[in-house]
Amino acid sequence: MALTDVAIRNAKPRSKPYKLSDGFGLHIIINPSGSKLWYQKYRFDGKEKRLAYGAYPTVSLSAARKLCEEAKTLLSQSIDPGAEKQKEKVARQVGKRFEETARSWWIYQGKLSGWSESYSHSIVRAIETYLFPVLKNRLVVSLKTQDLLLALKAVERKGYLDTVIRLKYCLTSIMRYALQNGIIEYNPALDLQGAVQSPKKKHYPALPLERLPELFERIDLYSQGRARQLTLLALKLNIYLFVRSSELRLARWNEIDLERAMWIIPDNREPLEGVRYSYRGAKMSEYLVPLSTQAVSLFREVQEMTGENELIFPCLGRPHRPLSENTINQALRRLGYDTQTEICGHGLRTIACGALNESGQWSTDAIERQMSHQERNSVRAAYIHKAQFIDERKRMMQWWADYLDANKVGFVAPYEFE
Repeated sequence: MALTDVAIRNAKPRSKPYKLSDGFGLHIIINPSGSKLWYQKYRFDGKEKRLAYGAYPTVSLSAARKLCEEAKTLLSQSIDPGAEKQKEKVARQVGKRFEETARSWWIYQGKLSGWSESYSHSIVRAIETYLFPVLKNRLVVSLKTQDLLLALKAVERKGYLDTVIRLKYCLTSIMRYALQNGIIEYNPALDLQGAVQSPKKKHYPALPLERLPELFERIDLYSQGRARQLTLLALKLNIYLFVRSSELRLARWNEIDLERAMWIIPDNREPLEGVRYSYRGAKMSEYLVPLSTQAVSLFREVQEMTGENELIFPCLGRPHRPLSENTINQALRRLGYDTQTEICGHGLRTIACGALNESGQWSTDAIERQMSHQERNSVRAAYIHKAQFIDERKRMMQWWADYLDANKVGFVAPYEFE
């Protein structure tokens, strides 16, 4: 008796798989898991064979019957439908070389994940530089784990361990994309786990809090010399605001509201002609930097010098170009510090983060949001981004500025400062 949709829908799983037949070899297997899979038995050259048509209800009863009729037509022409199906599969895979698949994945994943322009560019450059030389013209269906590992090991031997980890993520995602689009039946990148070295976590040198008075003493001596005033102001603002280097040196005046004492750093900036990465804004997403009274005062000093420009910190004699990315570190070296072992620009963030936590006055959420650290929990990240903890952060930034001023006289522990 022919099957009906009602009969298939009402078929309940049992302890063992069982079969419901429709005729001409077409049948559906009801598995203990509840899955219902279409198959067709047939004989060719005296051997019994089987075709798989997929799962019900994705493949409906009428669709399965149509596939069955197509197989019967091929058999009537002395053609093995199973072999023909395999030929069609191979034919679909012809031309699916790694470069084509990787670029399709890049476009798809970028839109799906909402990658910023800078991050998207860095991903495709890494793939073009390190994966294409080895895998570019290989058929995706022919790639094995060893082939993917060969490309990664070449990068690992150069010591680029951070890049290796990024490329491993890319390979896993590209091959998953190929699997989802029917190009391959198994993702060989899944077996790359543990096959390459993980980079050691980089720790940026930062002065212990006890040396803050020394830092300000050196800054005062530096300012009495013939140092460039704009560089000094940039260094001071970096200490008071502990933003990232690119966030500060690429800052524009239209981001700053001195009346409201707020700096809004966008996630992307208008690119500057001829300036590499000048579109970079906040690392994670747009975020707010409350300005203490000390920071506002410093910005007003800068405004007197560069207020007519678009850039807050333009290069000397070249108003349309920002300060060098090494400006802060160069200033620290002029103060007599070793930026490899004592303190570097990024280390100023470490100092602030340590003091804010040690004070015991501020919530972890407010500190992490002001540091613009990425929240790993996506649900929590959405809440934190929306809430911003802005009132607490305003008080916290003013506390930090006052704490720095107190340490110009002599060291004060964060937990002792009200």
